[in-house]
Amino acid sequence: MVVKKDGRRERFDRSKVKGGLQRACEKRPVPARQIDRLIDQVERMVSEPADREVSTDEIGEHIMSQLQKLDQVAYVRFASVYRDFQDVRDFVSEVTHLNHD
Repeated sequence: MVVKKDGRRERFDRSKVKGGLQRACEKRPVPARQIDRLIDQVERMVSEPADREVSTDEIGEHIMSQLQKLDQVAYVRFASVYRDFQDVRDFVSEVTHLNHD
């Protein structure tokens, strides 16, 4: 089960994760097999052990850490939705953070 930010619990939905990753990686040089591997990682994280609940925060942070290694533009795109960027300052802050890592 996945625990949403508002406390609701849902079954893991691979298609939701895939949709978000495909949007973040659109027109970027990230092979589809890399996206599928990342989704597989998340699916394993959610399903092992079977009785474990995983928060959407854990899932989002895992995805961002992997995207940061794969493609920084895709990472910023994903982060902008996941972290709900409100204006350009949020983007600048994230890019500045990337440049210091």
